[in-house]
Amino acid sequence: MNGTTLAAMAVAALMAGSCANVQMPPDAAGKVRALGRAVNPAATSDIFAPRVLERAPYANVKIESDVRYGPSDRNLLDIFEPTQAAASPRTVVLFIHGGGFVQGARRTPGSPFYDNVMLWAVRNGMVGVTMTYRLAPQSPWPAGAEDVGLAVQWVNEHIAAHGGDPKRVFVVGHSAGAAHAADYLAHERFQRVPGSGLAGAALLSGAYQVGPPLAVPAYYGTDPSRFAEQSSLPGILATKVPLFVGSAEFDPPAFAEQAVLLVDVLCKASRCPASAVFAGHNHMAQPYSLHTDDRVVSDALLKFIRSR
Repeated sequence: MNGTTLAAMAVAALMAGSCANVQMPPDAAGKVRALGRAVNPAATSDIFAPRVLERAPYANVKIESDVRYGPSDRNLLDIFEPTQAAASPRTVVLFIHGGGFVQGARRTPGSPFYDNVMLWAVRNGMVGVTMTYRLAPQSPWPAGAEDVGLAVQWVNEHIAAHGGDPKRVFVVGHSAGAAHAADYLAHERFQRVPGSGLAGAALLSGAYQVGPPLAVPAYYGTDPSRFAEQSSLPGILATKVPLFVGSAEFDPPAFAEQAVLLVDVLCKASRCPASAVFAGHNHMAQPYSLHTDDRVVSDALLKFIRSR
């Protein structure tokens, strides 16, 4: 079977989704569909915040907040771990938030996001780590990938004290966070842990080939001659880390195109990743739906993690 055939099969699988038997609750799906393809965090939050399964204080969860992993004021992370001891070290999920390279944080006061991602990890027997990274324009490319490298190094060196397994660390990156994770994997100079320190990476609606309209000037600059260097393609082809590539049915077209492009390139190199287009979801619904009654995204991620 040649690379072109493999690529066509992968794109078809991407469009079909990986958890076709799991459907978004109809009332949530209708509200998301009404928003269309606009990236609207506030309106999407209004849909999913009431559906989050838990509110603080969280029972049987130990949380360590504001742990410094690097020299910047934004190099902070939170660790969520089950209070119940485990017979063996737990799988670790490191979540990297989005925000268009210029905003965003690992948590927002008064909001369940992104504690919901951490609770999803804990309630599925894992340790959750969520990080904040430096933002543009003060910190342009490659600050995000550098910070991912520092965070992965911290996890590798310290997560065992929190019951986590440093050999089973999975990154889940969304939007700009997915771009930073892909850059980290694509450029060995950012990897402070031999072999990357990751057991897998889930990339949700990221940018992998830098260019308009996703080449945010504040982060990537305005020199097109640098876009190839700043792209995670083709460097990500060399990684041995298993990948999951996701996007949403109502993503802006540029994000959907980036997902198809990444799957296509990987499959032509005989490295087809796990992949899905999440039916009924928009750009922000992917992380916001975790640990809610909507299991479309969470089941796909769990399937990927548990298969590695």
